[in-house]
Amino acid sequence: MKRNADIMKLPNIRLKVGIIIFLGIINVLLLASYFVLLHFAVRNVVVEGNKHYSAAEIRSMIMTGYFGDNSLYLSLKYKNKDIKDVPFVETMDVAVQSNDTIKITVYEKALAGYVEYLGRFMYFDNKGVVVEASKVITKGIPQITGITFDHVVLYEKLPVENEEIFQNILTITKLMNKYNVISDRIQFDKDFNVMLGYGGVKVNIGQLERLDEKLMVLPDILPALEGKKGVLHMANYTGDREDIIFEK
Repeated sequence: MKRNADIMKLPNIRLKVGIIIFLGIINVLLLASYFVLLHFAVRNVVVEGNKHYSAAEIRSMIMTGYFGDNSLYLSLKYKNKDIKDVPFVETMDVAVQSNDTIKITVYEKALAGYVEYLGRFMYFDNKGVVVEASKVITKGIPQITGITFDHVVLYEKLPVENEEIFQNILTITKLMNKYNVISDRIQFDKDFNVMLGYGGVKVNIGQLERLDEKLMVLPDILPALEGKKGVLHMANYTGDREDIIFEK
């Protein structure tokens, strides 16, 4: 009888042992999960290359989902994968630099300027192809005025009479970037004379001859005109600063 009782107790012992092992595995998993959540929690985010979107907006695009603030999860989610289909952005690259730090590199679309059309800002590249339509003005991208068109189609070239205007815009924006004198607008007249806008100050460039020399001196002149309104005449600039006249 005692032997039979001992045999009957064996399943109960095995069940208890199984429960203990199961609970032990659960505890290990919980501890491991706690460690992963705590140790790999993102505390530092470095964002580079962004102009149109703020760093906070970029972070909200990347760090999504329940584990969106976990560097281990992000490293697996974005491994060998670029983020696309974001307006104004060509791609975004996510790199995990340490357990609590990630770096987001933004590669924005190369935009030459924008025109206003039907209440929207139509951004185009250096070939004149409209790449984005937005209700938001992007700092650092000039508004282009003085060019005429009767319609705008996304992902198609602006239908202007003289497509040489796009090469002129590219030349101007490259030199403005070179000398860090980005204007908020570029105006053309019917003879392709150029007027640059810097707040209340207009810079009359005239024709594009000696453009490099004209823009080279602007960093020394514009700070003194801050807060003023008027026209800085540089159309006849020949290298002598006496040729430059500011008319209030």
